[in-house]
Amino acid sequence: MQELNYEENSKVLNHNDKDEVISFKCELQENLQKAMKEFVEEHPNWDQYRILQAAIAGFLMQKGFQNRDLTRLYIGNMFSMNFED
Repeated sequence: MQELNYEENSKVLNHNDKDEVISFKCELQENLQKAMKEFVEEHPNWDQYRILQAAIAGFLMQKGFQNRDLTRLYIGNMFSMNFED
């Protein structure tokens, strides 16, 4: 299995801030990339970042990871909601 390559941006990553962002690069299978492109073309309110965030959050939740912020991220991405405290 190929290791995921990620790069942290110290200007964006702030542990006191709820909107932490970490950029990473990964290779996608061509058929997955094509399907994602077609989906985005048919659903303009979605983009590749929203799809990946929803997919990762959904996967972690299905595997039993319990976290309120993760749940908010998943629901927010799925239903175009922005949860503010």
